[in-house]
Amino acid sequence: MGKNKKEAFIFTAIMCTLMVLGMSIYNVVLFSGWSSRVIIEVATGFVPALLVGLLLDVVVVSRLAKGIALRLLKPTDPVVKKILTISFFMVCGMVLCMSLYGTLTHYGFSGNFLAHYFSTAGLNFICALPLQLIVVGPLTRFLFMRIFTVQNPTTA
Repeated sequence: MGKNKKEAFIFTAIMCTLMVLGMSIYNVVLFSGWSSRVIIEVATGFVPALLVGLLLDVVVVSRLAKGIALRLLKPTDPVVKKILTISFFMVCGMVLCMSLYGTLTHYGFSGNFLAHYFSTAGLNFICALPLQLIVVGPLTRFLFMRIFTVQNPTTA
């Protein structure tokens, strides 16, 4: 979304920030349970996870996801189908990449690395897809439209 690179980056930054925040909360609660430390643990890991997430999104995942989606879609497909298809492939790519980041951060290359990675990726996918489709995607589009709505000078 966005009419130029600046707007597209702002849209990506909003989307990534909200997804990293939501998934960070989910993973901390999943790993540690609800406690007074949830906010502290989310806050300490948020900035590094956001930077990794933005980098992966911009450099790797969005290009792959859009490329795959555009091969499957027809130009005549409804906009909602295009949004859902791209979102699905974005979630798949980001879950695989960010689960790798999370597994390496918390477990390193221990003997159970693959088991931890596949478990983490599966649990993250369960949360990330509905979070993206039901909460973060619509909220990001709403916020983006509020920020970049051009007012008509005759109505202002």
